[in-house]
Amino acid sequence: MAMFTHVTVGTNDLVKARSFYDSVLGTLGYKRLTDLGDGGSIWGESAPEFFVLKPANGQPACFANGGTISFTAPSRAAVAAFHKTALAAGGKDEGAVGPRDWAPNAYAAYARDLDGNKIAAYCFRPE
Repeated sequence: MAMFTHVTVGTNDLVKARSFYDSVLGTLGYKRLTDLGDGGSIWGESAPEFFVLKPANGQPACFANGGTISFTAPSRAAVAAFHKTALAAGGKDEGAVGPRDWAPNAYAAYARDLDGNKIAAYCFRPE
């Protein structure tokens, strides 16, 4: 059984967030599954997994200090494409593409989205 039903981040500009995540998550094989009007959008492979929403309380969205959302990448090349696409779409570098020593075969890259949320892509397949 999966640990999470879904993960959500907030945004202050839904139009820009949709464009960013359409391109960045597309490099990993995920797609936008549905829009929730002016409230947000949902991405996943075939089921809702990642939500980008305007905060329900009407306050500005902010990122979690110390928080990271990491997506499964199908290959090391997809990790590199994720990072390159995130930076080209206006994201900020938070960790170059390469091996990570905390787990066998861990290969990852980190970026911040347009609202400052830290995102990563990980592949655990051998080279």
